[in-house]
Amino acid sequence: MRIGIISDTHRDLTCISKLEDVFKEIDMIIHLGDNVRDVEELSSHFKCPFINVKGNCDFTNKVPDEIVEEIGGKRFLITHGHKYDVKWGIDRLRYRALELQADIVLFGHTHCSMNQYIDNTWYVNPGSPSLPRDSSKTVGIIRIEGEQVDVSIMGIN
Repeated sequence: MRIGIISDTHRDLTCISKLEDVFKEIDMIIHLGDNVRDVEELSSHFKCPFINVKGNCDFTNKVPDEIVEEIGGKRFLITHGHKYDVKWGIDRLRYRALELQADIVLFGHTHCSMNQYIDNTWYVNPGSPSLPRDSSKTVGIIRIEGEQVDVSIMGIN
């Protein structure tokens, strides 16, 4: 299974055309918030299932703040991250992951990519394809084959 991870698009839809090469053969896309309306546009370009959560810049009650879901045999915690103060570190997010026994934690909000394996749990922030605060515009790809998990942060310049 191949999962595309994207966050913090902030209605900059110019990045969608750049995603077509990076998200080839994707089985699912997960959008981590800021802006949930962008999921509608993405879904018109990619014919696969979508999961999305809302971020601090999303003002809707129709989309959850957090989702815990079994995907590809792994337990995912999916959140934007602002409610865990991830701009100041991931300690609160790690406590939540431990509580939920998550295998993979997906979050955004910082606009900086992160890919770390800590205490048997993956922590993945795909960065931002529109307003990065680190080196480049990025998204993430997770490949799950049985027990094997491979996480990549991909530039979309």
